Amino acid sequence: MNISFPIQAPAYLGDEPALMFWALVDDTRIECTISAEALQDHFGAASSREDDLQRAFEMNRAVIEGAAEQLLTSVGCRPVVLRSGYFRFSSGGAAAGTHRTRPVR
Repeated sequence: MNISFPIQAPAYLGDEPALMFWALVDDTRIECTISAEALQDHFGAASSREDDLQRAFEMNRAVIEGAAEQLLTSVGCRPVVLRSGYFRFSSGGAAAGTHRTRPVR
């Protein structure tokens, strides 16, 4: 299975909120989505506003696309959704040094 990601800005999905980006799996376009919560919890997005999510995505594109590639390899040619729990229970966010810890109050 050959997986690649076109270099283009992801689309903002305001109803979710989330960002949608494309993967090419053996030349077939497959929809990948990352939730605003995942971008906030693990990649430093300041809010669920589009510009904050886009900035966090671009700064962590390689890690996010790597996570999408892992899921696509597992599920085949089907759309994937990256949620906060995926990064919480994998080394995805922490491996890039972008995992944020919150102070205990």
